[in-house]
Order: sequence, then structure tokens, then C-alpha cells
Amino acid sequence: MVDIAVDVSGQMDPPPEINVKKKYPSFLQIPTQIPDPKEWIQQQRRNVRPWLVFIQTSNFKVPPSIPRLGKRIMRNVEYFQANYLFVFLGLVVYCLITSPLILFAIAGTFYAGYRLNKRHTEKKLVLFGKELTLAQQYGLVAVCSMPIYYLVGAHGAMFWVIGASMVVITLHASFYNIEALVPKSEDAYPLLEEV
Repeated sequence: MVDIAVDVSGQMDPPPEINVKKKYPSFLQIPTQIPDPKEWIQQQRRNVRPWLVFIQTSNFKVPPSIPRLGKRIMRNVEYFQANYLFVFLGLVVYCLITSPLILFAIAGTFYAGYRLNKRHTEKKLVLFGKELTLAQQYGLVAVCSMPIYYLVGAHGAMFWVIGASMVVITLHASFYNIEALVPKSEDAYPLLEEV
């Protein structure tokens, strides 16, 4: 064996420590990649698949096996994502139209927010000697609106919309044969599907 000598002597300086005090803990940080709502809505509108293809009854078939059912649901949700979003929004609109008290409560909340916005430009609101920002005033309106929403049954409507959306979307995604519409891509693990 040959001994090899390596010179590792020298002066090494650690990198300078930058003490930046965080305002909030890391779990309260808001992601910086939040899309602009208008841009996101426009993107979803562009991604809507044709509605005639979405409701074409000749493509509704029972899945041949349970593993295929899971893959079918995932592919349908991925392919028809924007359509499912509009199904959800349609159920929300239906619920608001059939529940006028909820509609009036929401309109009242938005009107209070509008009045607060107008008043904030003219005069600041001071509560217990502290000036409230516009966001804090909106939060106060939201908190005060919660009992009204409870009284008009908004919680029941919200859970009805969520439940109806889940049932409708899951049924469509389960029985719509996406393989007839979009050719199946080659699986990385084809043997796992054959049971």
C-alpha cells in the first residue's frame, strides 16, 4: 500500500449568518405561486371539453374490474376537470336559486362589504382606540354574518352542494369510458392491471 499525503491545512471562513426575523411561523406562510383568479378562470374556460362529448350516453359503460375503475376515475377527473368544476358551480347556482333566504343573506353581506369599502375611503373606522384596516373590517362582517348564515340554513345547503357534487362527479367518472375517447397511454406497469 502506498501512503498518499493530502494537504488539507488552511483557513476556512464560515458563511456569514443572516439573521432575518420571520414575522410568522413557516406554517402560516402563504404560497407565492397563487394564480390570479381571473387568469385561472380563463384557463378553466379554455380547458372545458365539449359538452356533447361529456354527456354522450354511448360512452357510459360499467368498468370491467376494480383496478380499472380507479384508473378510469383518475383519468376522467384529469380529462374533464374543467367540466366538473362547472357542474359544481351549476349546483351552487341551483342551490342559491332554490334558497332565496341564503341568496338574500349573501347579498346583504356583499352590500355591507361594499358600504365598508366606500366608507373606508372617506373615513377610517376606530374601534376601542385602534384603527381597523379594511381587511379587518371585512373579517368582522364575515364573523357577524355567520349566525345569519346559520339561521337561514347555509350550512345545510353547503353540505348538500358538496355531497351532490361528489355523487354526480364520481358516478360520471366511474361509468364514462374514457378509453373510447382518448387512447390508453402505455402503462409503466402493465402487469399490475392484469389480475
